[in-house]
Amino acid sequence: MCIAAFYVVAQSGAAGSLFEALVGIPYLISVLITGAAMLTYVVLGGMLATTWVQIIKATLLLIGVATMAIWVLAKFGFDPIRLLDRAAAQSGNGAKYGGPGLLFPNRLDEISTALAFVLGTCGLPHILMRFLTVPDARAARHSIAWAAGLIGVFYLFVAAIGLGGRAILGDAGVKLGGESGNLIAPYLAQHLGGGPGTTGGDVFFAVISAIAFTTILAVVAGVVLAASGAAAHDVYGSVIKHGQGTEREQIYAGRVAVMAIGIVGLALAEAAGKKFNVQLLTGLTFAVAASATFPSLLLSLTWRRFNTLGALVGIASGLISAIVLIILSPKVWGTPAPFPLGNPAIVSIPIGFIGCFIGTLLGGRDDAALGSFDQIRVRTATGLGAAGIEPPKAPASEPERRAPAGVS
Repeated sequence: MCIAAFYVVAQSGAAGSLFEALVGIPYLISVLITGAAMLTYVVLGGMLATTWVQIIKATLLLIGVATMAIWVLAKFGFDPIRLLDRAAAQSGNGAKYGGPGLLFPNRLDEISTALAFVLGTCGLPHILMRFLTVPDARAARHSIAWAAGLIGVFYLFVAAIGLGGRAILGDAGVKLGGESGNLIAPYLAQHLGGGPGTTGGDVFFAVISAIAFTTILAVVAGVVLAASGAAAHDVYGSVIKHGQGTEREQIYAGRVAVMAIGIVGLALAEAAGKKFNVQLLTGLTFAVAASATFPSLLLSLTWRRFNTLGALVGIASGLISAIVLIILSPKVWGTPAPFPLGNPAIVSIPIGFIGCFIGTLLGGRDDAALGSFDQIRVRTATGLGAAGIEPPKAPASEPERRAPAGVS
């Protein structure tokens, strides 16, 4: 739920900047419009609506980004070196443009942010949730292979677009992109289409802006839906009701959780304002996921003795340390700050692992867990036994299928 709230902050801030630039609506109203749209179709449509939004988003995003990247490369004869040289010349930093230290003067902060993005992806709830929507292990492996390939190509395209924004727009791009730099892509699309006031430029500008807004809604909906499932089944159903809650009660709890997380995230987005770059805010989300979820996931697959208490202590220590260090960082606290790094991952991830080890040692030996680990390890390495597992049954009723709480 904390990860979802952080994600809502980042994506709502991007949506606010986008609306304000395109329509002239104030930032606060733009953030509220985004939140209202997201909450409406998550609460009313649940997993089905969110899944279709994400499918449409992924298709449009890949097409839009590929079109822009190929267009940019075509202007430089499909020579990435020429593109990089031109971007470096336009940046005013010369040869330093291609090296480290411009975005992160503190090298430790650069490493910490990289760790957050690499390891945090493994612990994002809306990604893990998708493993519960495939019928069997083979389908999960197949879908992951496709996803990894498409995401890899997508990030190569993003790099081309970023360099293209600097190479083609130059200093004007800094002004057009805004204080946060979140609006470079739409204005680059406008320039590629022919420039402001031309039919091609305005149409391409509108298309890329629409894809960006769809992407924001889909990402926010996915993480909020995952959080609502946790609130409904884990917090309400297991902790509060001790497994005695009815399906209707859990559906209601999930919807309440969606509203609560959405409201908290929107309030934080307004407090953060529009000066923060979305990528940097997203890095904080990844830092929380890398610190709280990743250590437990990794050790559950690799350490035979790892037990439930180890998971609980590891998640708690990683989560608390990441959030506390974010609050004490220069991005939130201001300068000088008690914690010098903008991203806490390099400190909070080891704290999460230490919590896992301490909790496991305190939890003692669990013979049942040891036997389960051996079975799972053989199955993950060989696939033996996976074919005999029945796929998840279809939901019993339409309300259950549509409810946000039905994700688990």
